[in-house]
Amino acid sequence: MKRKILLNLIMMVALFAANQTISQSQIKSSKTEFDAVHWAGQNFAGNKIPPFSFLYGGKESKTFIRSWEFRAEKLPQADPKVQELKYSWRDRKSGFTATCLVTCFTDFPAVEWVVKFRNGEGQNSPVLEKVKAIDYAFGYEQAGPVILHHSLGSSARRTDFEYLSDELKSGQSIYMTPDGGRSSDNTAFPFFNLEMPGGHGIITAVGWSGKWYANVTQSGKQTVNLESGMERLKLFLYPGEEIRTPRIALLFWKGEDRMAGHNQFRQFILTHHTRMINGKPNELPFAGGLGYGGPSPCNEYSCATENYAIAMAYRYRQFNVVPEVLWIDAGWYTGCGVWWANVGNWTVNKIAFPNGLKPVTDAVHEVGAKFILWFEPERVFKGTQWDKDLDKWLIRVPDSVIREPYNKVNRENALFNLGNPEACAWLTTYIGDMIQKEGIDYYRQDFNFDPWYYWMYNDKPGREGMSEIRHIEGLYAYWDGLLKRFPNLIIDNCASGGRRIDLETTSRSSPLWRTDYAYGEPNGYQCHTYGLNFYLPLHGTGNITLNPYTFRSSMSSAMVTSWDLDNGGYTIPDLQKYIADYKRLRPFYYADYYPLTPNKNITSDSIWLAYQMNRSKEGDGIIVAFRRPACPIEKISVKFRGLEISGTYELFFEDENIRLNKSGKELMENLDLLLKEKPKSLLISYKKIK
Repeated sequence: MKRKILLNLIMMVALFAANQTISQSQIKSSKTEFDAVHWAGQNFAGNKIPPFSFLYGGKESKTFIRSWEFRAEKLPQADPKVQELKYSWRDRKSGFTATCLVTCFTDFPAVEWVVKFRNGEGQNSPVLEKVKAIDYAFGYEQAGPVILHHSLGSSARRTDFEYLSDELKSGQSIYMTPDGGRSSDNTAFPFFNLEMPGGHGIITAVGWSGKWYANVTQSGKQTVNLESGMERLKLFLYPGEEIRTPRIALLFWKGEDRMAGHNQFRQFILTHHTRMINGKPNELPFAGGLGYGGPSPCNEYSCATENYAIAMAYRYRQFNVVPEVLWIDAGWYTGCGVWWANVGNWTVNKIAFPNGLKPVTDAVHEVGAKFILWFEPERVFKGTQWDKDLDKWLIRVPDSVIREPYNKVNRENALFNLGNPEACAWLTTYIGDMIQKEGIDYYRQDFNFDPWYYWMYNDKPGREGMSEIRHIEGLYAYWDGLLKRFPNLIIDNCASGGRRIDLETTSRSSPLWRTDYAYGEPNGYQCHTYGLNFYLPLHGTGNITLNPYTFRSSMSSAMVTSWDLDNGGYTIPDLQKYIADYKRLRPFYYADYYPLTPNKNITSDSIWLAYQMNRSKEGDGIIVAFRRPACPIEKISVKFRGLEISGTYELFFEDENIRLNKSGKELMENLDLLLKEKPKSLLISYKKIK
């Protein structure tokens, strides 16, 4: 007991040295030199204002939190690369407590935290509002401009995930928030990079699958302030009630430019925020469909059948082109028909699949593939079975409610209330039982409408934001329940494409279909790869028309094909070569990323777009480049990145079957890329030679 008390005292002393701004001198060049535990001790010390804030009973937390009872605890260390710390501030009168769970990383210059609030027993709490999960001033020593690198979310346009760079002006703020309640919808993306003078900066990730916000302000001559949290929160807590807030992750980087930070962050995501299967980050699949389309009025997979799906699986095997995952999307359930009018009928369509889906999944497994199935359980359409049977678990906005903003709501949709613990538990069991019974390997969850207005309508007086909090907590509990029951399950995160991507969903899932932008349009797909690769190594898109230009436009760590095996105009050897190429090239998309052409005017058809994927440890990589259909320029010059200057590299121009050797110094100074035709692509693979 004495030893435990002594250890706690030692830790408390260490925690009490504090400084609320981080300077350039605190950021080391090696990713292992940043001491996250020390940083947490400085910034979460009991005699200091922590890097989050809130209003409680109308008073700003900075005016009272240092007078609350403070505790610091070092939690047991299950992973030698991760240390978790727990800090709490308790109002002695009411028992109201703010608890911050801080995760410190020893293998990356990164720290993250989640703030929770819990009311004491006895009575409702005063009003809690304006909660900022981070409220922090970052100082820097060298004078110069600060640049905010941020991105758009997904809106099914060519501009999805477009990378933007804005220089902050004195007193200026840049405010980011997504539309409609999905975390990466349209106007904002919850990953961004603050680049400061002197070759250093901070990448921030927000983990909140709802309507978060972030506000970045040039608050002083050499100070930038960052605030982030839920956009809408003003509520009291019942006795003993607890809520959580958005997760905030910070990665401090130092290097010659912003890509040093982006590439560290990509590896951080792979190491600490990616589903691990058998101790390794899951490898995303090369996937193919089992019956898409058909004559009108067929849509999606509404005309798929048991016999057709099984025949398709055998057809892939016949040509020795079996994808790693075979896919059935929307339309397999009772009532289809029109796929979107039957979400809420989550039983197998017995007309199309009289024996359920098990004969199909058995055939898929027989040919050596996994099986993925589409669901959209959070949306319940009017007249479906769940609409009739599960009324107590549905949030509706009645037709009688006509005031703004509810006139934007499609009244035929109801929201399944994952914020209801009983409903969440029931759904976890129901879908889990179906996964087990039907032999489903991967679970695809879509979310095709905006939930924010439903949450707003469902909030009780004085409880603004509670429905959103509970729903998002329920979503994480639901996914965690499935992953616990099925340790090898991969969740495909779809929300009208890539509209619910954030740190929390990334930790549990991957977007195999990152956008609903015009299916198969290659130039838009190039833009999406270019933008998402700054932050996320794991994502995928579709490929329909098969040729080198469209195939390379769809290249990423995952690919979903809709190839016409009968009338596509390609041969069996063609198909086999494309699949072999994809599997050969896929590992590079887990490596370091370098855009080789500017990020301005990226959506234009009159440009070149080129990027490099580099594995510095292995000494190899690829260059992928596109001359778009209206581009008047035949030749551009690019500079390789991440090579050893003194090394010698063999370049293989794969379309021309040409090999040549160049030094790392030469390649990092200039290499000319030439394409006389348009649109056309080129692929260069390279490796360091002894």
